[in-house]
Amino acid sequence: MYKFFIAILLICQAMVVNAQLPQYEGGYNENQTLQEYFEAAYPHYDKSIIYVFYNNNYCYGCPQAIAMLEDLYNRKYADKYNLFVINYQNDQEYNFISTYKLSQPLEVVLVRIQDGATFGYEKIENLQNQISDKISFDDYIEYRINSFFGN
Repeated sequence: MYKFFIAILLICQAMVVNAQLPQYEGGYNENQTLQEYFEAAYPHYDKSIIYVFYNNNYCYGCPQAIAMLEDLYNRKYADKYNLFVINYQNDQEYNFISTYKLSQPLEVVLVRIQDGATFGYEKIENLQNQISDKISFDDYIEYRINSFFGN
């Protein structure tokens, strides 16, 4: 009877362990090479990055500042740099808060990339308070971007 009880216990334990194994849910398809899969899953950026970070806190001028940043990017920098607009409080995959020391409702982080390696970053803060004059806003952002990236 004891051996029978142990056998049932081991079978139940094996079923529980098997049920807890992670299931693969990746985007690999059989028509792509493994190299193509890894390049798609883990992109290797060849251009420097302009991150626009915002959070869930209410910010009156943030939506307009983000729209102005996207407009400037599309007019001047779309072919030179990558742009990402990210709600950093909802980020689960990357740790932007500690990496770039984010705390404001809106922050722009310029990240210099060369040959796939990161060579420093610079933050621009309080842009939501500078939206009253579009020309001055654009001039300030252009100056900061060009100064940091060396244009």
